[in-house]
Amino acid sequence: MASSSAELEVFIREALLRGASRSSVRQTLLDAGWATEQIQNALDAYADLEFVVPVPRPRPQLSAREAFLYLVLFTALFLSAYHLGSLLFDLINRAWPDPAMNRSWRSPDESIRWSIASILIAFPVFLFVARHLNRELTRSPVKRLSAIRRWLTYLTLFVAAGFLIGDLITLVFNTLGGELTIRFILKVIVAGLISGAIFGYYLWDLRQDERET
Repeated sequence: MASSSAELEVFIREALLRGASRSSVRQTLLDAGWATEQIQNALDAYADLEFVVPVPRPRPQLSAREAFLYLVLFTALFLSAYHLGSLLFDLINRAWPDPAMNRSWRSPDESIRWSIASILIAFPVFLFVARHLNRELTRSPVKRLSAIRRWLTYLTLFVAAGFLIGDLITLVFNTLGGELTIRFILKVIVAGLISGAIFGYYLWDLRQDERET
């Protein structure tokens, strides 16, 4: 895989050096069987500028600091989302109690306090780190191609999509069983809104990356 990518980059550099247009290089490689994404990634390595030789674009460098910031960002996001859902579930349980439910190992009041405490700490951390990283991306758009950023973003999309799918499956299952209650419907809505908001935002963010890089 690495040798193929290197071979592709060498070919594109030589083609651009000899005066071939980017569109003709792209079409030739497509005709040869290369994948569109591979071609675009290799072409994006060179700026679309008129010069005697192809001008390379700056490439993102993964640093320990950057990895730390993105891990803090997404950890704070997951904590905030989980405890927001837990808090709303506890409030729904209070408003529409189910006598048949077994008591949990933790009292409702304790669960609510844990959720509030977690949100009050984790969510501001998420906002602060997100703001800091967005400033860095504005100053240096090439950092949008950061490997750790893209991997964690896709992981977040995967987790959010999993919750959305599970949410819909649970809704359909209970509907078919005739077990719909107000408390159940509200919990489905809460889970769907939280996971849907995260999925929608990061999908939009990835599309922004495609337009700006």
